[in-house]
Amino acid sequence: MRGRHRTERGARSVGVLLLLAIVGGTAYAGLTYRADLLDLVGLGAGAPTPGPTATTTPSPSPVPAPSPPPEKERLVIHATGDVNLDPGYIPALAEGGYEHAWSGLDGLFRRDDLTVVNLECAVSDLGAPIEKEFNFRCDPAALPAMREAGVDVANLANNHSGDFGPEAVLDSRRRVIEAGMAAVGVGRNSRQAAKPAIFDVKGWTVAVLGFGGVVPSPDWIAGRSSPGMADGDDIPSMVEAVRSADAVADLVFVSIHWGAELDTTPRPDDVERAHAMIDAGADAIFGHHAHRLQPLDHYKGRPIAWGLGNFVWPNFSAAGSTTAVAEVAVRPNGAVKGRLLPAFIESPGHPVLQD
Repeated sequence: MRGRHRTERGARSVGVLLLLAIVGGTAYAGLTYRADLLDLVGLGAGAPTPGPTATTTPSPSPVPAPSPPPEKERLVIHATGDVNLDPGYIPALAEGGYEHAWSGLDGLFRRDDLTVVNLECAVSDLGAPIEKEFNFRCDPAALPAMREAGVDVANLANNHSGDFGPEAVLDSRRRVIEAGMAAVGVGRNSRQAAKPAIFDVKGWTVAVLGFGGVVPSPDWIAGRSSPGMADGDDIPSMVEAVRSADAVADLVFVSIHWGAELDTTPRPDDVERAHAMIDAGADAIFGHHAHRLQPLDHYKGRPIAWGLGNFVWPNFSAAGSTTAVAEVAVRPNGAVKGRLLPAFIESPGHPVLQD
């Protein structure tokens, strides 16, 4: 059996994110996101204060019979490639409002069960630009529109989340969580960076992991006591993270930054990584970085979107504007099937689903 289903820890009401996430999960749109103290380190929220010690022993209460696990239903998961919300790089986002970035999708992400994107920019006003060709700083004001569009998870493990240094990486993570989404792929140390976001939805426990390759410098990778991203080039650590997620979840999905720019097919080392992660328990893999759409294949019945191309991005060329949304459907019996939904970036920062 792939993974181990565990009973839900308890849903929480919409709109109360950080405080309740410290002690349980946060529910929104039929989805329960589990968070713990490690998720929230650096958000300014302290550990819960222990209550007073009881001085009397209460009378024992009858132990209720355990509830049967919820019945598993069909799931639909979507994922995209590169999302850039930097108004300096895409002025149309500031001019037309950040809702414009998502208005060509006909509410697709609001109708599904889980949506994962690769957020390719630092969502922070902290830090200073490091020396590299492109430095992307996303506007935190863009996050509410992204959440309202139905995005649930942002992978921050890529070659632009560290454009303004480690302080901005952790601040980006904080801002994504405060906006009501899960952030994966980065953290205050390697343990947090490789930790999955866990969701309970329609009877399933779902884990989402983020990994980043193509890093400008090795110090972008998180260490035992240093911030950064989960290493997307180290197969043993990736396999370990997938196995750990698979041990507590029914389904494991991976968002990973890999490959080479302008490639239209996967490279052999990325094929090796993908197969190793699926062998370890991953149920679907969503790749990005090449800025070109690549095919979707299946390995051992699990879909691999090798490269999802640009998504919220300038429309510099027809090839760079040709993109897709990966759609993964999971049947109640656990069968997984993937496909690509064609889209085209019709104007800067404005992807539109195609018929």
